[in-house]
Amino acid sequence: MKSAVENLNPTRVRLTVEVPFEELKPSLDAAYKKINQQVTVPGFRKGKIPARIIDQRFGRGAVLEEAVNEALPKFYTDAVNEGELNPLGQPEVDITELKDNELLTFTAEVDIRPTIEIPDYSGIEVTVDAVEVSDEDLDKSVEQLRERFATTSPVERAAAEGDIVVIDLEAKVEDEVLEDGVATGVTYTIGSGELLDGIDEAVTGLEAGGEATFTSELKGGSAQGKEAEVSVKVSEVKARELPELDDDFAQLASEFDTLEELRADSRKRLERSKKFEQATQAQEKVLDALLELVEVPIPEKLLEEEINTRKHNLEHHQLGQMGLNLESYLQMQDKTAEEFDAELKEQAEKGIRTQFVLDELVNKEQLSVGQEELTEHLMRRAQSSGMSPDQFAQAVVEGGQVPMLVGEVARGKALAVVVEAAKVVDDKGETVDLDDEEDETGETVEATSEAVEAPAEAEAATEAAEEPAESQEKQDKAES
Repeated sequence: MKSAVENLNPTRVRLTVEVPFEELKPSLDAAYKKINQQVTVPGFRKGKIPARIIDQRFGRGAVLEEAVNEALPKFYTDAVNEGELNPLGQPEVDITELKDNELLTFTAEVDIRPTIEIPDYSGIEVTVDAVEVSDEDLDKSVEQLRERFATTSPVERAAAEGDIVVIDLEAKVEDEVLEDGVATGVTYTIGSGELLDGIDEAVTGLEAGGEATFTSELKGGSAQGKEAEVSVKVSEVKARELPELDDDFAQLASEFDTLEELRADSRKRLERSKKFEQATQAQEKVLDALLELVEVPIPEKLLEEEINTRKHNLEHHQLGQMGLNLESYLQMQDKTAEEFDAELKEQAEKGIRTQFVLDELVNKEQLSVGQEELTEHLMRRAQSSGMSPDQFAQAVVEGGQVPMLVGEVARGKALAVVVEAAKVVDDKGETVDLDDEEDETGETVEATSEAVEAPAEAEAATEAAEEPAESQEKQDKAES
């Protein structure tokens, strides 16, 4: 077999492959055997039909077609290996010549990973936010903890901001009650902004049994986006009572005996959280600086697939879980479809460039992933997804996503190498030491998931469940 490589552009090649007919013989024999098992010819036992009879009855062309189809993947793979190529996706194959008993010639066009030169990155310098915990930050953290231990009790007075009301709702559009526009026994905290626009003003001042009507644009349901006339009836008003900030509260809400000890521990937690955020910010900024140093051509087809996959995941996983569609999401974000598409393209391009550059760094630095590292990463991903490690591992294996996780760990190690070589200072001019920086769980800080995850086309089977869990995790960290 002979093969030649023609570079069509930095990310696409055309392979021209010539195969002597004798190299087709194993596939030709297999084709005769397969056809033998599929057809019946009077006078011959099944599977014992001579090749010449098959040629006469069914045509030599059918046999050649079967043989070529069976042999092409092997010849293509051999040509790729001979050319030392890194193909992306499936090739477009065209059989240009097939001479019986003489020669098979075909071409294959395929996208490839571009050749990337990693420059000296030791001169990268980035500035990050300084770690500061203000008294206001501390007060807010303690107040959030206090909110968790609030109690409620019914009151016989008009509802006010911060009160909890139990309400019945009925929505009408063009004087018709919507089938999905009736809800009873809804619990709502006045001022939370978690329901319809205008509801806070409507229920404020009402006592139990009071009713009001207001207009609001519906955020979901069959009449999403339409103006509706909403009737609300308050059946109960409850007041929230916060515990006193004293030593008794410290003993109730923590393992500490005094409020002073509780506040001191809260300050330490906030400092650890801010250090973790600082390390993450450093990683993101170093990555951006690295990407600016490297020219990375992107295959058009890969970019198109990446954009489509990201959009599909957003629409059918993340937004679907929140009961939103793309149109309502854009309204909430105050974005046009054109702005959204532009942002999505930019994110997709960065994701692909990031993977290409970090993968090249993995090769350059000869980084490998050990079983222990992979297991630790899997445990963290399982925790953030809300699954047990066994469930997550099963989903990853069944989805064929183990190589994706290995790639994430390797890319995280590659980024860590660059971060270690970079100079990181805070906005006060102080040098930041990120060596062995730990977050509040005691784990060594990894590269951010945005930096190390594979493009969306290699999305884990559990990503839909994982996204909201990751957001909740960040929220819990902030509150603690």
